[in-house]
Order: sequence, then structure tokens, then C-alpha cells
Amino acid sequence: MSDKRLSFKEMCARFDVTPRTLRYYEYIELLQPERDGRARWYGPRECARMTLILRGRKFGFALEEIRQWLLIYEKEGTRAQMRHWIDLADRQLAELAEQRAQIDDAMDELRKLRDDTKASLG
Repeated sequence: MSDKRLSFKEMCARFDVTPRTLRYYEYIELLQPERDGRARWYGPRECARMTLILRGRKFGFALEEIRQWLLIYEKEGTRAQMRHWIDLADRQLAELAEQRAQIDDAMDELRKLRDDTKASLG
């Protein structure tokens, strides 16, 4: 990634997020852009953090979990962050598997109800 700083508008466009989302991520201290008066500037660190935030959201992690995980890097370094990531990933994989099982059960039940209804119509 280049060392070019992005404006607020460029950051929204690059990561396809709304201004409200970007402001919220700043409010909960996931992002800390440089400020020049009212202007905000996002450097490589903030872009990297945004990539990790969006990836975490895609995998279903809560914003607070992501924030805590990012803090580990700052306080304890990369290795501690990676160990914690493995624990988080294992937990999330188990949760997603449970959600998948629930969805499969719901789909099976819906299919059966549809088929029973269709058969009753003759």
C-alpha cells in the first residue's frame, strides 16, 4: 500500500462504507485518523485497520471483539495477536457451524411443510 493519505471521502469510496459507518468506527476508536482542522486523513495504518475491521465483520465478529483484537497488537505485538486470532477463529467457526445446522434444520422443516401442503392439494 502506498504512503498516500486518504481523505474522508476517499476512505469511504475505497472501502465502500457510508460516512456514518466511518464516523462510527472513529467514535468507538477502531480508527484514529490524523486531523487537520475539520479534515481527516487516513494513512496506511488506518487503511490496514479498516481492511481487518471489514474482514472481521464479514466473518461475523462483533466490533468490540475486533477492537480488543486490534489493541492486542498495540500492547503485546504480532505473536500475541495471532494467538488470540486463532482462538477467536476457532470460536467463530464453531458458532457458524451451529448457525448452519440451524438453517439446515429450518430448511428441511419448511420443505416438508411445503411438500405436505402440496400433497394435500391433490
